Amino acid sequence: MILEELAPQALRIAALLRARGEKVAVADGATGGLIAATLLTVPGALDFFVGGGVVYSLRARDVLFALPREAYKGMRGASEDYALLQAGAIRDNFGAEWGLAESGSVGGSTHPSGAPAGRSVAALAGPGAEHTRLIETASDNRIANMAAFTRNALALLEDSLAR
Repeated sequence: MILEELAPQALRIAALLRARGEKVAVADGATGGLIAATLLTVPGALDFFVGGGVVYSLRARDVLFALPREAYKGMRGASEDYALLQAGAIRDNFGAEWGLAESGSVGGSTHPSGAPAGRSVAALAGPGAEHTRLIETASDNRIANMAAFTRNALALLEDSLAR
């Protein structure tokens, strides 16, 4: 099970955030909540995790990010600029130091932006730092892609905090 696999990484991330006295908010996209669920495997997660949501529709995007539609002008899903905008917005709206967002196309159906199946961008916005990490699995396997996208996003968070 992916949560059992990623629980040790969640503990490392928790330790890094706790040592810094910082918190993270998460905008899961194609990961469907797996990023947040992984972080919540850590007992006492409230110390470092403030919340977030699954951004799987325009309505969810509007509610979670509270940005005007014009803010997305010229952007496409599963792109660096789109994911960075979401990372900054989830951080700001939830009052966290860090915002982690994932935007991707898991496969099994056509992505609204035309992004190919297996493409995901994880973005992290924090104190004086913005980072992105692209993964392209070239696979249409929805479940495997959700797991790969979650691993990618958590690796970005852990690597950035460890710097």
